Amino acid sequence: MEPPDRPIPEPAAPAGGMRNVTALGIVSFFTDVSTEMVLGVLPFFIVSTLGASRLLLGTIEGSAELVSYAFRMLSGSWSDKTGRRKVFVFAGYAASTASKPFFAAASSWVDAFLVRSGDRVGKGIRTAPRDALIADSVPESRVGRAFGLHRTIDQLGAIVGPVAAFALLQVVDIRGVFLASLIPGAIAVLVLVFFVKEIAVKSKAGTTMLGNIRVLLKGNRPLFFLLGVAGIFSLGAFNFSFVLLRASDLGVEQNLIPLVYAAINVSHAVIGIPSGILADRIGKEKTLIIGYSVFLVSTLLMVMFAGNVLYAYVLAAVFGLYVGISETVQRAVIPRYVPSELRGTAFGLYNLIIGVCFFASNVMFGFLWDSFGLAAAVSYSAAVTMVAISAMGVFLRKYKTQQPI
Repeated sequence: MEPPDRPIPEPAAPAGGMRNVTALGIVSFFTDVSTEMVLGVLPFFIVSTLGASRLLLGTIEGSAELVSYAFRMLSGSWSDKTGRRKVFVFAGYAASTASKPFFAAASSWVDAFLVRSGDRVGKGIRTAPRDALIADSVPESRVGRAFGLHRTIDQLGAIVGPVAAFALLQVVDIRGVFLASLIPGAIAVLVLVFFVKEIAVKSKAGTTMLGNIRVLLKGNRPLFFLLGVAGIFSLGAFNFSFVLLRASDLGVEQNLIPLVYAAINVSHAVIGIPSGILADRIGKEKTLIIGYSVFLVSTLLMVMFAGNVLYAYVLAAVFGLYVGISETVQRAVIPRYVPSELRGTAFGLYNLIIGVCFFASNVMFGFLWDSFGLAAAVSYSAAVTMVAISAMGVFLRKYKTQQPI
């Protein structure tokens, strides 16, 4: 079967699909409490306690994310092959929950890298099947809302996590925070087991991952174009860790850095549902341009802001708006061009492409900041982002007849 050169007609989704999306959101909520407790303090643990440079931090973060994105390709394809999503989602969340407490035993950046990679393997295993399960749970006309709802619930956990880390740091050290992250992670796994339901999809048994990719892309020019644009943008995007390091440069004390991270996640949570609704209304591709443009603004603010601690929170809020829009809409646009039985593969391929590009971007951004200063790193990121915005504009003109009315 060859995907047509137009959006895929969507069959009716199972009744109660939004309840399944909500349950998956609750799973992500508790997982994010666990994860963001760790990530709110991890960059400074790696740089200050373990002695890594910014370049090494960027390499660790980029490499860990690359591992995650590679596993998304594998798990997405496997979930299409078996016609099952939940087993992969469970394995991924369980692996992440079990790995993060081992940060407490890290004595070098190598230890931190191994633990971070283990956590990202778990995220890689679960993400593409979970996104496919969300898309399978609702009709295409509500996909934007579904991903927006999921991201909003998810990001509420990302707000609670850094605040919990800040509170814990008043009574325990950073390593104690890492150990405490096990509790919300375990709750997430239990919610997944008892409240998330499998959605039956047509199995692709007998096919191979590469075969699925060939079928997915053959004749599907809009999807091919969109994957290219996402890759270009990811070549300029950088990890939140650099925003937290910039906050430190602006004068934010180390024990307050989790609150800067919380500001990123508050903005992310606030914009999730509105961006999903807007995407369903005006077109997901148009909304992506908005997200890319907000990232461009946040990138420029990295160098424009100086001399005031409050600027760190403004920078974090703008960066969070970009993350909330782009992570919601980039996932929501994929099902429009992919049949349900190939969605796991499509999400996996999308994640692999942006993962490779995101790895390169983080390494480049850290290298430029260390070697030539922040202005050089920002100039690189801003230039690539403007190319991505232009490319999405070309897509809109080329495929404007496919945009929703």
